[in-house]
This record gives sequence, C-alpha cells and structure tokens, in this order.
Amino acid sequence: MLDIYERLGTHCHDPVHTTVTLTHEQRDRGRLKLVGDNNEDVRVFLERGKPLLVGEFLKSECGKIVQVNGAVEDVAHASCEDWEAFSKACYHLGNRHTKIQVGERWLRIKPDHVLEDMLHMLGLIVSHEDAVFVPESGAYSSGGNSSGGNSHGHSHH
Repeated sequence: MLDIYERLGTHCHDPVHTTVTLTHEQRDRGRLKLVGDNNEDVRVFLERGKPLLVGEFLKSECGKIVQVNGAVEDVAHASCEDWEAFSKACYHLGNRHTKIQVGERWLRIKPDHVLEDMLHMLGLIVSHEDAVFVPESGAYSSGGNSSGGNSHGHSHH
C-alpha cells in the first residue's frame, strides 16, 4: 500500500510507479482511498481545498511516484460564435456557483437539464459528450486549470 502525503506539481523526471484515474469530484478531495492502475492500494492524505491537477505527480512515503490522470466523464458541452452570448452564459453559471470548464467560446458543465435549458435560451448549442472535466479552480485559488483553454478536442454525440 502506498501512502501519499506530498505533491510534486506537474513536472517530475522520476519514473512513475503507478497512475490513478480520478473524476473531478475525486480530485477535489484531500483524503482518498484508491487503487492504482497497477492494482496497488493507494491512500492519499493531502491538504484540503486545493484540487489535484490532471497530470500532477504525487510522492509516496516510500518515495514512489504516482501520477494523476483525469477520468472521462459525461459532460454537457455548450458553444456559440457570439462572444456576448457566451459571456452572459458564463456569468449566469458563475452566479449559480456552477463548476465550469471554459474554452474559447465553449464551456463544459456536469449535465443538468435546467442549466442546459438556460444555456440554450441564451443562444448556445448544447450537446453531451464523454471528456475529462477540468473545471476552473476559482479566482482566489492558488491551484490552476491545466487545460490551457486552447483546444478542447471534443466529439459530439
């Protein structure tokens, strides 16, 4: 069993012992009991309030490296060509304290028919897809969104 107490950030040159694949909700938690991709038990004991990043490296008590992968989840993808409509959509989602991943005139949220109807009424095209959900961590957070926002590589279903 690996016990994790240390975060190394998103750059590490040491060999990776195993990876863990986590949903966005799991990445938000400081205490986790997991099974690595090599079937080894992994327990995570980190400070609360700072989400794990996709691609982040963790170091076990015995010095082994564990890398965090993002799990593919069902998400609602909304997009439009109009910056004003897009800005309003982001404002209204933020006003509802909704976790949101933002790209260039596209956004992702967890599926919610009420919010999806609102986005549609604002002029966005809404579809569902399977993708790694990497919501913004918040303006006052020291963490960051590792998606970069340049390309979103989605497929529509």
